[in-house]
Amino acid sequence: MKDRILSWLNLALMIDLFLVLISFVWFAIAIAGRAANLNLGLNLWYSLWQPLFLPAISILMAGAIFSGVASWISKQLSSEGS
Repeated sequence: MKDRILSWLNLALMIDLFLVLISFVWFAIAIAGRAANLNLGLNLWYSLWQPLFLPAISILMAGAIFSGVASWISKQLSSEGS
């Protein structure tokens, strides 16, 4: 059961990572577009920062910490049982 939960957590974190990476690429392209006087969605990106991208980054960081701690605890418990 524990391994199944950690597997689902890792899958969710991987999807969240791709969302964060895509948002970063979009931001970089929009900044380059603004420098070239092209509208590539920077205002839309800014409007999505607070409700979408900031929580995605926070969830990614918290999930990575939780996953690491759970993995460390699992290794500690398995080494004590040996």
